[in-house]
Amino acid sequence: MYAARSWSVRHARGLNAFYRGFESLLVALEPLWRAIGYERLERPVAALERGVKGLLFDCRMCGQCILSSTGMSCPMNCPKNLRNGPCGGVRADGHCEVRPEMKCVWVEAVAGAARIEGGMAALAAVQVAVDRRLTGRSSWLRVVRERVAAAAERPA
Repeated sequence: MYAARSWSVRHARGLNAFYRGFESLLVALEPLWRAIGYERLERPVAALERGVKGLLFDCRMCGQCILSSTGMSCPMNCPKNLRNGPCGGVRADGHCEVRPEMKCVWVEAVAGAARIEGGMAALAAVQVAVDRRLTGRSSWLRVVRERVAAAAERPA
């Protein structure tokens, strides 16, 4: 999985552009998702998401995906689950102190973010702590609900 993760970081710009289009499609289909029912969709969509993101990003299905903010490097792959930058134990060669055979997730995140327009600014944003109640749930469906709710709150 490490090779796929490295590939994803090297191709962060293209993957981010694809995801933005995919996200827009999911949001456009929100009336369909609502008609079917989000709870009914949760298991099949989460299974599909687990397969796709597991293959490309070694996704841990935290339910709060921030790949676009971390240069397509999943911070949940950090042995310490750090979501706001590296620990103080990054080795001089950029590898992890806990798993020396693995490059630090945050070294990868900086490399990926540099390839995405606005990626370095996104990387600087402070991420909230992981809500473990969402583990295993679809972040795709969560994003759709959040975007639709945010659009509804905006004045016309």
